[in-house]
Amino acid sequence: MISITPSQIIEFLYCPRFTYFEYVLGIAQYEDRHFKVQKGRELHLLRQDKNADYLRKKIGVKEKYINQFLSNELIRGKIDEILLLEDGTMAPLDYKFAEYKEMVYDTYKTQLYCYGWLIESNFDKKVTKGFLIYTRSKNKLLTENISAKNIDDVKKCAESIFSIIDNNAFPKATGFKKRCVTCTYRNICVQ
Repeated sequence: MISITPSQIIEFLYCPRFTYFEYVLGIAQYEDRHFKVQKGRELHLLRQDKNADYLRKKIGVKEKYINQFLSNELIRGKIDEILLLEDGTMAPLDYKFAEYKEMVYDTYKTQLYCYGWLIESNFDKKVTKGFLIYTRSKNKLLTENISAKNIDDVKKCAESIFSIIDNNAFPKATGFKKRCVTCTYRNICVQ
């Protein structure tokens, strides 16, 4: 069985038809061409070397694992840092090549929920929070709560994605028509 990524879950939540066009019909998005995607990848490599031995003791970090590739029965992903906290729980930490603008995007939260699921599956430790670092806002650190419901919700999304792929099912489009304006697939998607 194949596995999917947090990015695929985020795309599905944006519009389920992304799954159909990209993974059933095999029509790529070419996201590698986007400047922010490239800068984000460069940033991850830089942080991996620069922060290798740094433990964030202010948030209770006892130990950390850098650049970990994890998988379970449905998803796979590479987590910037996995933190073992003083209370015995674990938490994902993700660097964002972004400015903090007084809100955390749902896409960032979903990514943390996916990482929480992967950590729980692989380390058999509870995950109750995740951390984001906004590198373009002086490395601002934010904490996001992660609940069992959040993790269950991303599991359900993963199952829905596999249902679309396995059944070659053409799903309903997003209910947010403004998303269609800039969509990669707008010229081939039947509304």
